[in-house]
Amino acid sequence: MTIRFILSDYVDGAIAQAVYDKLEDGTFAGRIPLCKGVIAFASTLRECEDELHSTLEDWILLGLKLGHSLPVIDNIDLNKEPTLEPMDTL
Repeated sequence: MTIRFILSDYVDGAIAQAVYDKLEDGTFAGRIPLCKGVIAFASTLRECEDELHSTLEDWILLGLKLGHSLPVIDNIDLNKEPTLEPMDTL
């Protein structure tokens, strides 16, 4: 049996689509085109990756809280209403 963590898979799928640019001053910018407004800047590429990951997580949580429509990534649709299993099925 494979255990799936939907939110982790969603974040991993989004990060896999990240685009990074080296700026004229030697710093880095990162963005995820599907996730409007998710952008990060840092001194090194690694720091930029970490900052982008953190920004993405905050963006997802805020979007869920505010009821924003989030993009479907890797066939994961976070906009669907969750289905709950009855307690007696556990």
